[in-house]
Amino acid sequence: MTDGSSPPSGRESPVGDPVVRGDERVTGERASDAVSFDPDDPERVADAKDTVSAFASGDLGASELDVLRGAAACGALVRATGSYSVAASEAGDHVDVTFVRKWARVHDLPRPIRQHVARGTIPPSAAKHIARVSGDARYELAWAVIDHDLTVRNVRSAASAVNDGQDPDDALADHGVTPGELAVTLPADVHRDLHQHTSTIDRDADDVVADALREYLDTA
Repeated sequence: MTDGSSPPSGRESPVGDPVVRGDERVTGERASDAVSFDPDDPERVADAKDTVSAFASGDLGASELDVLRGAAACGALVRATGSYSVAASEAGDHVDVTFVRKWARVHDLPRPIRQHVARGTIPPSAAKHIARVSGDARYELAWAVIDHDLTVRNVRSAASAVNDGQDPDDALADHGVTPGELAVTLPADVHRDLHQHTSTIDRDADDVVADALREYLDTA
């Protein structure tokens, strides 16, 4: 992010590509089990149909990675068929449009958020509500889950408020979240030196830490 722009708010990698599910740093040994659902490959589209069907029936599995696999299949099937309704009908009579839409949107979440879903730090039930909003609001809701233990019910409520036109910061504040607030633990010597430095220059520690992080992130 060296140009100072906001991070992308949607999926950048190809639809159906297991960039998170296949990353050993995130999923460990299960990375070797990751499959791709190429929407341009008829054989992989057929696999996606079977996977969506099993996902909707509850036969796919309940782990975070199983959910991401089902979401990937939904996303690929939507791309292959061109619509949510056709994708749902091809997956089986027990699969409805709402189911396909919400999980295809989860597959479209930015990679940093999907990684937290894979690690279990963002529940899939929260991810589907995060996916209902667009842009930077997705990140704000996601980080509120991680930093402030925002519940799934509160994520759902905040997402609805944002979609109704409320500012994301205000929607989060309604649930006791202060956007930008983060509790960190520093090594004792860094903590000591930080306060000595801020006292000397008469600045808040928040401002000094923010400036240091901006410089670090701009060069990372």
